[in-house]
Amino acid sequence: MHADRPFLGVLLIVGFCILAPMGDAMAKILGDSIPLGQIVAVRFAVQSLILLPIVWLSGISLSMTPRVFRLTLLRTALHIVGIGAMFLSLRFLPLADAVAIAFVMPFILLLLGRYILGETVGHRRLIGCVVGFIGTLLVIQPSFAAVGLPALLPLIVAVVFALFMLVTRQIAKECDAVALQAISGVFASAVLIPALMFGYLADLPELTPLRPTGNEWLLLALLGTLGTAAHLLMTWSLRFAPSATLAPVQYLEIPIATLIGFVVFGDLPNGLAAIGIVITMSAGLYVIYRESRSSPSGPQSLEPVPPEA
Repeated sequence: MHADRPFLGVLLIVGFCILAPMGDAMAKILGDSIPLGQIVAVRFAVQSLILLPIVWLSGISLSMTPRVFRLTLLRTALHIVGIGAMFLSLRFLPLADAVAIAFVMPFILLLLGRYILGETVGHRRLIGCVVGFIGTLLVIQPSFAAVGLPALLPLIVAVVFALFMLVTRQIAKECDAVALQAISGVFASAVLIPALMFGYLADLPELTPLRPTGNEWLLLALLGTLGTAAHLLMTWSLRFAPSATLAPVQYLEIPIATLIGFVVFGDLPNGLAAIGIVITMSAGLYVIYRESRSSPSGPQSLEPVPPEA
């Protein structure tokens, strides 16, 4: 059992907020030249290569009950779809817009908790969800006018990762977090690598692997490393600080993504999108505040989670 060390926990989640959008930036750069399926496959393969030795050296058990095994397969499928949709959205949207839209996920998770799991959700938090959705629509509107339906891809990311979190909550107490990520990486690689072989034979553009250049190999390795490291930082942060402390800090990811998007791509949200981002962040922080007030153990339904990691 780790003693609470809130300052260390906050530092770790800030590290996540920096690394996660950096990984997204790598995916956005690679999206211009590398097929989507190849990018996602490398992302999970690197995750496996990093985490399996950590699990082995730590002596963590990889054994699972049949129930946990089935739920882990479902969780992995959701993870593949969520990351694939996020990386695809980055071909069309500025980094900050895509990340901000995906941050509607805590609102969706709250609603799923109420209507699927029967959790108690007060009217103030429901109002906060509505306001958050309005802010998200303001972010989507300029992008939808510019690129059409692809602007909705981060909403798919949000829904998929809300379901991902519901599944994770069903197995979190029965499986070590690092082991779970290692196994998910292996499962995803076992699906995606044959999919790339099939895509090559069937001549499917997004599943036909290409030979990366030297710089592209470096970016692919960085993408997998940053995504894995970000998730580890998020997982470790929860060992040292309660989710009530960490959840508001995760909203730093939006301004950090904005800064990275401006430095790397020269992108900044326009006026309407910027207003929407502020509204979404404000509503999210309010919902977290109400959740912490209503639950003695903090906002369990709003634990930090990378919607793109």
